[in-house]
Amino acid sequence: MANDKDSNEYEAGNIKVLEGLSAVRKRPAMYIGSVSSRGLHHLVYEIVDNSIDEALAGHCNKITVIITKDGWVSVEDNGRGIPVDIHPKLKISALQVVMTKLHAGGKFDKSSYKVSGGLHGVGISVTNALSKSLKVEVRKHGKVHFQEYAKGAPLADIKVIGETQENGTKIKFLPDDEIFDTVIFEYSILLNRLRELAFLNKGLKIILRDERTEQEDEFLYEGGIVSFVEYINEGKNPLYDKVFYFEKEVDEVQIEVAVQYNAGFVDSVLSFVNNINTHEGGTHLIGFKSALTRTMNSYCTRMKGSKGVKFSSQDLREGLSAIISIKLHAPQFEGQTKTKLGNSKVKGLVESAVSESLVCFLEENPKIAKLIVEKSSTAARAREAAQRARELIRGKNGLLDGNMSLPGKLADCSSKDPKECELYLVEGDSAGGSAKQGRDRGFQAILPLRGKILNVEKSRFDKMLKNNEIITIISALGSSIGDEFDIEKARYHKFIIMTDADVDGAHIRTLLLTFLYRYMQPLIEEGYVYIAQPPLYLVKKGKAKHYAYTDRDLKVITDKLGDGWTLQRYKGLGEMNPTQLWETTMDPSRRTLLQVTIEDAVAADKIFTTLMGDNVEARRNFIQDNAKNVINLDI
Repeated sequence: MANDKDSNEYEAGNIKVLEGLSAVRKRPAMYIGSVSSRGLHHLVYEIVDNSIDEALAGHCNKITVIITKDGWVSVEDNGRGIPVDIHPKLKISALQVVMTKLHAGGKFDKSSYKVSGGLHGVGISVTNALSKSLKVEVRKHGKVHFQEYAKGAPLADIKVIGETQENGTKIKFLPDDEIFDTVIFEYSILLNRLRELAFLNKGLKIILRDERTEQEDEFLYEGGIVSFVEYINEGKNPLYDKVFYFEKEVDEVQIEVAVQYNAGFVDSVLSFVNNINTHEGGTHLIGFKSALTRTMNSYCTRMKGSKGVKFSSQDLREGLSAIISIKLHAPQFEGQTKTKLGNSKVKGLVESAVSESLVCFLEENPKIAKLIVEKSSTAARAREAAQRARELIRGKNGLLDGNMSLPGKLADCSSKDPKECELYLVEGDSAGGSAKQGRDRGFQAILPLRGKILNVEKSRFDKMLKNNEIITIISALGSSIGDEFDIEKARYHKFIIMTDADVDGAHIRTLLLTFLYRYMQPLIEEGYVYIAQPPLYLVKKGKAKHYAYTDRDLKVITDKLGDGWTLQRYKGLGEMNPTQLWETTMDPSRRTLLQVTIEDAVAADKIFTTLMGDNVEARRNFIQDNAKNVINLDI
């Protein structure tokens, strides 16, 4: 264990180098996932992670992120400042080591950082390598140190440019447009991640400012993950006001848990390790779920007048909003996306800590305990009803065991290779008829939908299984739903929602996306879900035909054609004949598909809750706030 002096000082000797920087510019996707917008924003997170590490070590309480008018991003903190003295082994400045060596930094030295964030640990050197220009200022030892880089290479040695009584680091970079598909930073993407980090690190102030629009947000949550749960439950009608919360450190593992139930039917349980969202869960989440089930059942057994109710984990997840956040020095990640915690000892530590604290909470808050028990009891009865519905459906067509019969109105494709196959979910029989005639039968399947499907945000599982349209979708896809979902059984790897370009079509799209997000989320995570983009207009001049997909397209086309053109406004897909539908919306060589992605799970959860939940005021506010972003609106 380091002494107090060692833990507070942060100098060159604390910088450990595991690997030299190589091939980052040649194969950037290997280090940041992609060169799309997601990879672009990852550059910011690598810098912010360094500042968060300083906060975790108790040396930083403020981080400021600024998007400049000319496309740069700066990240500034008031931590100890990156070391600038000469590295004992490499004989160059420790700052230059951090900026130019892959896997170099204090997070690999336990005396500098007990725990550290950052998923891959590739460090700020990757941001430097993929930036056209990067400038770093370090305030340390009473001086302001400066160094500039271009595409990862230093332009000069570090120099002192001033004096200061403050400590901290400021890094400003311009992403390389030769590397990235886009170099335009999106405020909303940074906003969601920085808000999340502020929740997970109570008392840390994070400021985000956009000089392009003069928009600014400031996050400071003294309540930490308690505030996080309250944020998630906004608009979800919490069953009670108090949030169950505890924090405990056991065997150098810091455990924080916050729980509150709401009146809804879906759960929002998020788990984090060192500020990383562990989408695939892991040992900490298993420990939490086991403790919740065991403790609630044990409490019910001891309750006066208990009728011996036995809850399943599924019963106790209905309406559950929870944050599980742990911090440890050497997390072991596994799973395809490296966001599943594998440390075996963590399960027992979390399970024991949750059980002990939850028992105290229930006994000290009997009214809240009663509400949770009643909620879970209702869920248990609904589960039994859903099970009967499952058995009925399974007996009829094998819906939930992978041996289902296909729905009669599905026009399937001849290919049996899911990687080649795509399923169009089409609004209405008329459009469905055109799609069936216009498609390529080899790989395109068509499933017409009649009317709007059930709003699953406001319906329990048993009611959902009685909805004909939902049953039809489940049976066509072949992958089941919920806990029994198996993406390996999906019969199509492209699931395309094709609706009219009007308000009803938008509503149907939202209903379908809500269903997919809540019960078939891996389809979205694996990139299987798309939205078709049918044209809004057909412009004719003589024998020439031009399709316009937006009002902007229309203006460009008509300006180019000049006089003498005629215009047809498509009110619905059914107005297009099979040939037109193929040419504009279904031909892979000409169509435009929007891939549905989940950039931020918390933001996605709140959007679906807002749009499809019971809180009318929240929905009205959302529409008013986002009305300016609407491109086409047909009412």
